[in-house]
Amino acid sequence: MPTTRPPAPPPARDLSETSAKPPAGPVRAARRRWTVRLLGAVSVLTGLALWQLLAALGAGGVPGPGPVAARGAELVADGTLVADALASLRRVLTGFALGTAAAIPVGALMGWYPTARALFEPWVQFFRVIPPLAIIPLAIVLLGIDEAPKITVIFLAAFLSTVVPVFQGVIAVERTLVDAARVLGAGDPTIFVRVVVPATTPFLFAGARIGLGASWSTLVAAELIAAQKGLGYRMQQAQLYYDLETIFVGIVSIGLLGLLMDRLLMAAERRATAWQERRAA
Repeated sequence: MPTTRPPAPPPARDLSETSAKPPAGPVRAARRRWTVRLLGAVSVLTGLALWQLLAALGAGGVPGPGPVAARGAELVADGTLVADALASLRRVLTGFALGTAAAIPVGALMGWYPTARALFEPWVQFFRVIPPLAIIPLAIVLLGIDEAPKITVIFLAAFLSTVVPVFQGVIAVERTLVDAARVLGAGDPTIFVRVVVPATTPFLFAGARIGLGASWSTLVAAELIAAQKGLGYRMQQAQLYYDLETIFVGIVSIGLLGLLMDRLLMAAERRATAWQERRAA
């Protein structure tokens, strides 16, 4: 009888190509990130083009990006812009840091203890409806025209913008997590540090970003009233002489500094909340 040969084994697959390909998920995420960055660049270029168009049409005497950049280079060369930016940054960072540092414990106490909420919440809500700009005249009368009134109003703006998100973050912590920690024998200090603080961190950074914007707007108003140096002061002086280029330099400088600080806060938030699941960018 003829012997039957067993079927030949299928050829071995070359896995080098398939293993070298990255997974589809990361590829899509990378493409999405590049698309977002491209759209951001297109948005910036479109804004600059519209600005140039308005300047070319003579809308209100608005200077174009070229004259504004040239004026900015002049102010950088003679040290004026750098000195003003440093003065404004120092005031913003001081008031913002103090306001945020005070808002964290006050908001946490309000959210965790009903007694603290009853004591602090009426005052917080009372001052929240009063614009910090309305405090500037009083601060100048009480504290003079030095740095104290400027930092005080920035402190209030940052504090009132941050304390409520922190408070909301604490009371939004799932009760199930707190009860589970108590069942495992954790006391209030442990629960607060291990459960409440991580859950409240995203709310804290959201409030800090809002407080940062409020700090910059309050600073400019304070410098318009009483200052000898700063971006707001420089814009006020330029307004007296109808120096639109210098005014635009101040506006762009404030926007860029605020944007940079906001991006730094976002980077810190990503590191502090790396454990949190995020929607794909």
